[in-house]
Amino acid sequence: MKLSVEFPSVSYREGGAGVLRLARAIEDIGFDQLDIFDHVIMGFPTAEREAPMYPPKMPILEALMALSHIAAVTERIGLGTEVLVLPQRQPVLVAKQVSTLDTLSGGRVRLGVGVGWQESEFDALEEDFHTRGKRMDEAIDILRAYWSDAQVDYQGQFYSSTAMAMEPKPPQGRDLPIWIGGASEAALRRVAERGDGWLATAITDPALAQRCKAKIAAYAEAAGRDPATIGYQMMLDVPPRDEEGKRFYSETDRVAARAAEVQAMGFEWGALNATAIFQAGARSVDAMVDVLGQAYEAIRREVG
Repeated sequence: MKLSVEFPSVSYREGGAGVLRLARAIEDIGFDQLDIFDHVIMGFPTAEREAPMYPPKMPILEALMALSHIAAVTERIGLGTEVLVLPQRQPVLVAKQVSTLDTLSGGRVRLGVGVGWQESEFDALEEDFHTRGKRMDEAIDILRAYWSDAQVDYQGQFYSSTAMAMEPKPPQGRDLPIWIGGASEAALRRVAERGDGWLATAITDPALAQRCKAKIAAYAEAAGRDPATIGYQMMLDVPPRDEEGKRFYSETDRVAARAAEVQAMGFEWGALNATAIFQAGARSVDAMVDVLGQAYEAIRREVG
């Protein structure tokens, strides 16, 4: 089983050096992937909208900037987003940013993307929340075109490029992996038709996990794709919102048992949420490193 860590932006409180120390430790422990959570801004509740799912003042580092910082001090670990809210960003610029990151990191990027859920964030970034799904599909096609074609000519409903070029291409080219988050019917179809993998939230019901995977496989076959080429990753646990949730990462045997459950559902990747580790009581970079190391060893003993 391969293991990813969703990197905690809260590590910035120990400065840029603290961020780098944590990133190097995650690589040294042996994790396969380091992913950065993405939101540009968070909204306060107003008379017209409810409170968001996260605290408005939750610290969130910009994902691609943080990854470039981390890329400079790591050598092996994969670098990605979990997930970048793609439809609220201009896709040609994202293509350039990700290509540059892949070039400078030696081809280590995996781009995780999602449509997002916070309408107020789209409003502040002056993007249309209600067309985000259709624009996501076009954006993925544009990314792959700019990563591979010598001349890009693209005409969609929302985006267009006429006789354009982008260099350098990423080392992985068009095959730079794009993994897609979300569990809606549209998201599962998008994984099957355009994605290289599915980034699933924590699912505890094996039957539900299998239904989702079966839908992806059916959509892939209908699109003329081999379902076996699609990867699967699941978060081991959701961010803790109560005392029970906060105990999850403090009990390494429980973490290892959950990894085994995820593997048994047919997911070859498991993701640990280091922000949840912080929320569970590991309030420093050194403390988070200790918990991540213990969890990694426990999982390896359980699932290899």
